[in-house]
Amino acid sequence: QVQLVESGGGLVQPGGSLRLSCAVSGFTLGAYTIAWFRQAPGEEREGVSCISASGGSTNYADSVKGRFTMTTDSAKNTVYLQMNSLKPEDTAVYYCASHLYGSAWCLTGKYAHWGQGTQVAVSS
Repeated sequence: QVQLVESGGGLVQPGGSLRLSCAVSGFTLGAYTIAWFRQAPGEEREGVSCISASGGSTNYADSVKGRFTMTTDSAKNTVYLQMNSLKPEDTAVYYCASHLYGSAWCLTGKYAHWGQGTQVAVSS
C-alpha cells in the first residue's frame, strides 16, 4: 500500500526558509516519478518540482527556480523540498505525489498517489 506523509510546513517570514519532508512507503524511491505540488486558496494546484523515475532529471517551476531544491534520500525513504528566500506568494498547501500516469511531463501530469498536504504560510 502506497503512502505519502508530508511534514515540515509552518509560518515563516518573507526571506526565510523551510524544509518539507515527504515520507514514502509501499514503493522504492527512484522507481517512480515523484513530485511536489502546491495549491493556494482560490487557485489551481500547480507543480513545483519533480524528479523523474530511475534517476531522471529534476524539474522546477519557473516561479521557484533558484530558490527551491528537491532531493531524495533512499535510505530514509524520504523526499525533501528545501525552500529558501520564501515569498508571500509561496503561501499554499504543499502536496507530495507519486506514480505519474503515462508519459506526461512530471510537473503537469496526473499522479496516482497523494499525501494529505502540509500548510506553508509566508507572512510578516
